[in-house]
Amino acid sequence: MAGPWKLYLVRHGIAEERGEAWPDDAARPLTGRGSSRFERSVRGLVRIGVVVDVVLTSPLVRTRQTAEILAAGLDPRPPIVVVESLAPGSSYQAVLADLEKQGRRSRIALVGHEPGIGELAGRLIGLRHALVFKKGAVCRIDADALPPARVGSLAWFLTPRILRGLR
Repeated sequence: MAGPWKLYLVRHGIAEERGEAWPDDAARPLTGRGSSRFERSVRGLVRIGVVVDVVLTSPLVRTRQTAEILAAGLDPRPPIVVVESLAPGSSYQAVLADLEKQGRRSRIALVGHEPGIGELAGRLIGLRHALVFKKGAVCRIDADALPPARVGSLAWFLTPRILRGLR
């Protein structure tokens, strides 16, 4: 059994605006700017030594695209697994069940949406409120077990601007 676990929580990059052009919210893609900015953010993650064994992602287009950019920028390239538990409106328990399925992997990225990804981060570190994630933000939470048996610790929480500025 692997452990301790490093959980990388990621909010999707900048997506097309809701509206007439995208009546199906699940189909909204990243913008060109959102893709290029997140690619630069991933280079920042590589500079600080991030390695991921698997990327779990919401099934919505913008999160899948973010997960693909993340995986493509990492070496070795981790597999991507689409999980319903990271879709908007899913439960904390569902996310924990999907994490438990990855128990042999110790470095797991989860790509999701606000407010869910922020609520997940808050609960994992024992807060009664959510952390607020800008689009493309990433945090690392260290946990002792999957599902976590006790409160995890927030190792770092980086905005997209900070990630893009890492050299």
